[in-house]
Amino acid sequence: MGDRLQNLYTDLHTLIPTLQPDWVALERLFFYKMSHTIVVAQARGVILLVLSQLHCPLLEFTPPQVKQALTGYGNATKMDVQQAVQRELHLGTLPKPDDAADALAIALTASRHYEGINA
Repeated sequence: MGDRLQNLYTDLHTLIPTLQPDWVALERLFFYKMSHTIVVAQARGVILLVLSQLHCPLLEFTPPQVKQALTGYGNATKMDVQQAVQRELHLGTLPKPDDAADALAIALTASRHYEGINA
């Protein structure tokens, strides 16, 4: 696990200065399986550390906020969100795997939020 976290740290320290994002969006941590949550929390800690070190702004959204932003309903199903992402991005098929669909949903939510701030 230590090597994986070190790789994440190193990769982010390379990518963020190269890409120079205006902000980074993350899903707020939620709990469903303790063992999985601990691993995610460790990676999240590394991400938050690098963002702080590089002074990169962070936008965070809860799963219901993402669902609300994309479907208009905070209790939407995963399929509802995937279909909303597919429509929004004009994709021929549903985004797969689920993690990729979740990442796209968070990015779309952040984009809408960011545009609202700068409108």
